[in-house]
Amino acid sequence: MSYHDLITLEPDKRGGKPCIRRMRITVYDVLGWLAAGMSVAEIIDDFPELTETDIRACLEFAADRDHRLVALVSNT
Repeated sequence: MSYHDLITLEPDKRGGKPCIRRMRITVYDVLGWLAAGMSVAEIIDDFPELTETDIRACLEFAADRDHRLVALVSNT
């Protein structure tokens, strides 16, 4: 499954930030929790509506965004 199937963008939700499956949890929320040292299991314990697949989708989204940014900068 691609992150495109799980990450949604809605202008009227969370300021248009990318969210997980139309929930109010953003990709950046999940990335911040991981960066703060939370494990996938801890995140799912705190937010049982999330799945491991959702968390992987956030990482895939971030990696793809970084790749696109580097490509954009390289082409200018």
